Parts: sequence; structure tokens; C-alpha cells
Amino acid sequence: MLFLIGVALEANAQKVQISGVVKDSIGSPLEMANVIAYKKNTDAMIAYGITNNQGRYKINIPQNDTYVLRVSFIGFSSKAKSIEIETQDVTVDFEMKPDENSLDEVELVYEMPVVVKGDTLVYNTDSFTSGTEKKLGDVLEKLPGVEVNEDGEIEVEGKTVSKVMVEGKDFFDGDSKLATKNIPADALDKVEVLRNYDDVDQMRGLRNSDDQVAINIKLKEGKKDFWFGDVLAGAGVGETERYIVKPKLFYYSPKYSLNIITDFNDIGEVPFTRRDYFNFTGGFRNLGRGGTTFNVSSDDLAFATLQNNRANEINTKFGAVNFNLTASKTLDISGYGIISDTKTDFVTNTRRTYIDDTPDPTDNVVEETSDVTEQKSTLGLLKLSGTYKPNSNFRIDYDVFGKLSDQREAGNFLSVRPDVSENIEERLENTPFSVQQNVNAYYTLNTKNIFSLEVQHLYQNEDPFYNAIRDEIPFRGVFTQINDPNDAASDTFEPLQEADRYSINQDKQVKTNKIDAKLDYYYVLNKKSNLNFTVGSILSTQNFDSEIFQVLENDDTVSFDDEDFNNDVTYNFRDVFASVHYKFITGIFTFNPGVSIHNYDLRDEQLGTTLTQNEWQVLPDFFALLQFKKSESLRFNYSISAEYTDVNRLAQGYVFNNYNSLFRGNRNLDNALYDNYSLNYFSFNMFNYTNIFANVSYSNRRNPIKNNSVFSGINRVETPVNSDLADQIFSGFGSFSRSFGKIKASLNANISWSSFNNIVNTLPSESVSFSQIYSTEWSTNFKKGPNFDLGYSITINDYDNNGAETTFYTSRPFARLDWSFAKGFLLKSSYSYYNYRDTETTLNEYSFWDADLFYQKPDSKWEYKISVTNLLDTKSINRDSFNELSSSTSSYMVQPRYWILSIKYNL
Repeated sequence: MLFLIGVALEANAQKVQISGVVKDSIGSPLEMANVIAYKKNTDAMIAYGITNNQGRYKINIPQNDTYVLRVSFIGFSSKAKSIEIETQDVTVDFEMKPDENSLDEVELVYEMPVVVKGDTLVYNTDSFTSGTEKKLGDVLEKLPGVEVNEDGEIEVEGKTVSKVMVEGKDFFDGDSKLATKNIPADALDKVEVLRNYDDVDQMRGLRNSDDQVAINIKLKEGKKDFWFGDVLAGAGVGETERYIVKPKLFYYSPKYSLNIITDFNDIGEVPFTRRDYFNFTGGFRNLGRGGTTFNVSSDDLAFATLQNNRANEINTKFGAVNFNLTASKTLDISGYGIISDTKTDFVTNTRRTYIDDTPDPTDNVVEETSDVTEQKSTLGLLKLSGTYKPNSNFRIDYDVFGKLSDQREAGNFLSVRPDVSENIEERLENTPFSVQQNVNAYYTLNTKNIFSLEVQHLYQNEDPFYNAIRDEIPFRGVFTQINDPNDAASDTFEPLQEADRYSINQDKQVKTNKIDAKLDYYYVLNKKSNLNFTVGSILSTQNFDSEIFQVLENDDTVSFDDEDFNNDVTYNFRDVFASVHYKFITGIFTFNPGVSIHNYDLRDEQLGTTLTQNEWQVLPDFFALLQFKKSESLRFNYSISAEYTDVNRLAQGYVFNNYNSLFRGNRNLDNALYDNYSLNYFSFNMFNYTNIFANVSYSNRRNPIKNNSVFSGINRVETPVNSDLADQIFSGFGSFSRSFGKIKASLNANISWSSFNNIVNTLPSESVSFSQIYSTEWSTNFKKGPNFDLGYSITINDYDNNGAETTFYTSRPFARLDWSFAKGFLLKSSYSYYNYRDTETTLNEYSFWDADLFYQKPDSKWEYKISVTNLLDTKSINRDSFNELSSSTSSYMVQPRYWILSIKYNL
């Protein structure tokens, strides 16, 4: 760190600062004007600056030379000034005058590293890169105000980018990870960050789009109307032989585009995880239901998930195709298909503490498990979209998005707890599919009257199967009656049949048909205010069927015929609502208060009876924006939302969660009310590249739906109930970054506090979680010579379960190196050290060190790479987790060290 700071100070010591003020002809300062210093006689750009809100700029240039200063601002012009620089700082002011002919300005602006055009930031990528970047994500990380998180998602101003486009065409709409990991860095010319993004022209300025950010990639001229991309193949050794094959092809023209991405490897590089699959939205927008929360849940059967994209063994096959076609002047068609097939082996050792009603927290039951799991996931996505725009006043969009998967998991583990050591087997299978359709129509009658109609339909079918085989009586004490705690043979088994090993199975099917629709009418009062009237509805029908049965050792089947172990439920939910919002701008303030009125109608048919419920709710909301200047704002949101459950919490027959957990629904649940508050501050100073973002949010959950848990040892049965005690959640995030010449520094803090009130064995129990993450990172970005990233983070997780408090710390110093040397050699390396401990001792410490050595002759299309992953051969990593009923810490096995030699051909 001291070395980097010393380099920066030495570099600045040999430079002179030119500063000054840029004003218009009447003396008003011009914010976001571009100031460029060229070396005289060569026209080489030496430095640049952008004026702040006071019109001030400053740039640093080498001593003892002559420079030409030019200023550009759209709609204005100014004469260039020749300045002879010696060793003293210089002040140079500019006065700009209106200029009708701005052709020269446009050419000059295009050369600028950053151009601000309203809500759009345009980055010239060559101004920020050093030539060692390989993919889009490497470039974005070097742009001021843009971040790429650990999951590969793009963030701007602390907000996740919702759409990535290339040459204005959607790139796998609904995800940004595929773009950051696959688009070649050398194809980029400009990156446009579109803040307050709304892709419907008629809606801009009418809807609140402050949280929507999109990115558009502009390609270099040599990449248009030509195929580009790369084909990589490699093989390697470790404990077993390894392979990797990655062909990636891209084509863009004004009429159509085609992207093909494939990835086959067994080295642990997972291009598309199960988490990505479930989070992939297809670009579908939330319709804005006026305060209603009714989300259809998905049953993932507690499948094992990757930690840091690592596991004991990973073998993946992935393919994706994305296309865009301009069929005519009025019709655009686009779509994509994705398929992923991944086989994963997990090896995990876990220590889990269950929350009970015991007065002494040290008496809580502790279970230790050693788990070996094999998982196979085949995931498929398909989306087709069309946009029809016959004129500027009318537009209609149609999308259909399908998701299909085949997921299977088999686990075998040893469970050790007081006086018991038990072998348990689990088998999980699920082949869910869903089809979502979206129709949006927008019509501008005239400048005062604008209409929009949005309709979404969802059909979803899930058929999860679960099987658990145990030595012990399943759910002893909650599923069966204990007659003598010390004698299992005295238990009442019905409906179980006594066996040496108990194989309990469950079939379940949930079908959902849901339609969301709303009609908006906007009456534009003037340029700074409008009224929005909305009517809409949510209509949902769900069918829930399940059965539990036992398979005996002779393969005979024992069905549990009692209604306690079977479900046949039909649930209808209807929300009809109307709302009104008034949006107006006064000075630097924008306000948008509103209120919605809802009529909810619920109908639950099960157990031979029908329950109905009809009620009204009035739900207010409020939005305020304080725009200090173009690049500094403060936003406040408040809303009351009504949460209604779907059928999964209503079915009163027993349902398996896992080997030691049963769930039983409650058809008498009421809705919960959430008071939601959030405050966001953002400041991006182009004058010195200082980026500040802060967010705090608070939610008070009234009448929340909680689980009443009955424990017996590790076994439990959970039943949802409405609690009289409110739950509270508070979170805060802050980020500060600034560039000092070629050095960028950042500080981040993330805290989360929650208090949940549970019911355990009929007694109230409070669970409090407090998580903190603090980090700092310093990075260099020199055109020549090695570049470093140095950083440190600490994570503190404090869990308090009804008085049983545990705290875990994870310290992580890390470093990365990019070094281009000799002619054509490039070394990329990353190192992270983890120290995982509790309040008394270190539980585990481990490091990961990866390195890549590239060689590519200048102007050659061939690239050669030697890679080593997990150079230190680390065996496992740690994680801890918390929920309202238990806390756990785990040791998680990862892939060993291996070497890969690969060859890549660049088109």
C-alpha cells in the first residue's frame, strides 16, 4: 500500500496543475464541460478534466512543455488557448458563447473519456483500460461509478443494472452476468450508462424510473458487420485430468445480431448456476400492484447450493443463443435460448444448534453432520419477444418466457447428536416448468392524455419428490407419540410400520394460473406535473396435491390415508384495486404521493369445506426526490404493503421440508402489513472522480406470518400463524470511492440487523441477527508496468437465538496482479487469505491463489495460456448461516489444485 501511494506522490511531484473556471457569456458556471490538454505540434491528448457544479476544473500535466487547452460543451464554443508550462501551477479561465454550428464540438466530445448527456454517461473505454482486459467485466471495473460484484452483476450508483444492450439490442435480457463474463474487451468502443432508464418513449418522465439503470455497449467499427469472438480449448492435470472448451461468437449489423456462447469444462468454472436460473427474470417488470405482495413461491426442496462457485467436484456443459431482428420499420423481434447441464459433488461437515424452549441456552440440541451429496441439474430457458411501433403514438410489446428444468440430488450423511449416531439418506427430484406471457400496450392520444395497459400471465407446474431413509423413527416426538423417552420400542408408530430403517416418501404437485393486469391513465397537467389513475387486478388459481407414504424393506408401500398426511387444495386469490398518484416538480424537489384501495377476495377449498374471506385495504405510498445537481441526489420512499400468502402456507396436511422437518399449513391465516422506509443518497463528482452512495432501509412487519415450531430433539413441526409481535429489519450500505491520478481507492460498509419473534413449543422466542461487512480496496491503472489491487475485508456475523449468542468473524486480505511484460506476455494472478474464527479461537484459515500466464504475439490471432487454480491446494472453506430456528457453521470441501494449458483463437 505504501509503495502504491509513493508511486502516486512521485508521479504528481513531476507534474503541474492547470485549474480554472468555465463560464458562459453572462458569467454563469457551466457544469460538466470538458477540458482537454493536447501537446502542441503533436495533438496527442495528455490530460482531461470535467467541471464541477461551480464550473471549476483541474488537470495535471508534465512540466516544461507547451500545451493547447480546448473546452467543449454542447451548444457552446470557445477558442483554444496555447499555454507554456514550466514548474509552477497555472490558472486558465474560459468564457464560452452559444454556437449554432456544433459539428466540431461533436467530434471533440467523442474524444473525451467521459461525456455527460442528460441522464446518460458515455465512457470512452480506451481512456480507462491498460490493454490487459479480457472481458467486459474487466473494463467496467475500471470505469468511475461502475462496479461488478462477486456474482458478475453490474452495479451503478448501488443499483443493479436491469438491462444490458449491445448496439441498442438486448443481450440476454434479464441478466448482466452473461455479458460481463463473455463479451470480449477488445470489441468495446464506448459504454453508455443509461440512468432513470425507461425503454418506452411515451412513459419517460411519467413513471418513477429512478431505480432503473441500463447499459448499452458501442462496438468498434471493425466489429460491426463481421463475426467476432474467440474459440478456446484446453486440457490439464491435477488429481484427475481436466478439460475446457469455450467457443464464443458474436455478429452485429443494423438489421440483425446473433450471439452464441458455449462452455464445457470440469475445472469449476460455472457459467450458469441454479441460483442464476431461479433469479433469471427474463426482463419482466413488476407491474406495480399498488401495495399488494402476492408472490408464487417455488419449491427448491432445499437443494444444495454452490458456495463461491466452488464445490468438491463440478462438471458443466452450457450453451446459449441470443438474437435480434429488425423485421421491418415497425417490427422488432428478439429472443434467446439457454441450456445448462451441471453435475456437482458436495462434501460438507456442519455443526448446527437448534433453538428450543429450554431456559438454559447451553441445553439446546447440537447436531453434527458429515454429508456427501451428488447433484445433477439440467436447466433450460427460452424467451421470444416482439415490439410493434407503427407510429410514435402507439406501441405494443409481447413476450413469452419459458423455464424448464430436471433437478436431482442424492445425499448420504452421518448425523451425530447426544446419545445418537445415525445414517441418513436423502433423494430429491423436481422437474418444474413455467410459462410467463407479457403484453404491454401504450397509446398517446395527445400531449395531455396517455394510456398504458400491461397484462402478465403465469402458468407454473411443480412436481417435487422427496425421500428420506433413517435409522431412527422419523419425527419421533412430533410425528409419533413417545410413551417412554428412553425406549423407542414403546413408541406409537401409527401410521408408520416398524422397520430397521424407515423410508418415508412424499409426492407433491402444485399448479398455478395467475393473471396480473393494470390500466394506467396519465393526465399531463404541465411540464412539471401529472396525475396517474390506475385500475388493476390480480387473479390467481392454485391447486395443491400431496401424499406421504412409507416403502418397506420388501418394497411394499404403506399409504398414509389419513387426511393429516394428504392434501387436495384449491385456492383462489383475487385483488381488485384502484389508485391515484400526483407527481409534481418544484425547484429541486420531485414529489409523488399516492394511495390505492383494494378489495381482496380469498376462497380456500380443502378437507371437504370451503372458507372465504373478503376485505378492504387502503394502502398509501410516498416518493420524494431531492436533486441537488445533475450528479447528486437524495431519494426517499415510504409505502405500506399487504402480504398475502399463496397456497403453500394454507395446505393443512403434513408436508416434508427435509429429513427432520415437517410443515403443516394454516387455512385461517390473515395478511401481514409491512411499513417500508428507504433513504438513498448518491453523489458522483466528475471533477475528481469521487463516487458516494449510501442507503438505509427499515421495515416494520405488523401481524407477520410466523412459524409456530414444535421441537423434539432435532425433529420439528412448523405451522404458520399470525404473530402479535412485530418483526423488524434494518439495513444500511455505504460506499465511497475516489481516484488519485492512476490510483483508485474505495471504502464500503454493509450492515444488516433483524429481530424476529417466533413461537417455539408454544413459548415466545426472539431471534436477533446482526451482520457487518467492512472493506477497503486500492487499485492502480497504469498504461505501462504492473497494476495491483490490494484490499481487506472483515465480516462479522452475530446471532442471538433466545439468549444463545454466537459470533463469527471472517478476515480477508486479498491482492490481484496484472502485469504485461516483454513482448506479448501477460501475467494475471489473484490471492485471498481467509481467517475464520469465533470469539475464542480460529476455526479455520485458508488461502486461494490462482494465476494465468498469457502469451500473444503483437497482431496475432492466437493466444496461449497456462493456468493454475487453487495453487496452494486448499481443501475446504467455511460458512455460517442463521435462521429463526437454528444457527450453523460448516466446513465445505472445494476442488484441488490443477494446471491447464489452453489455446485461444480470436476471430
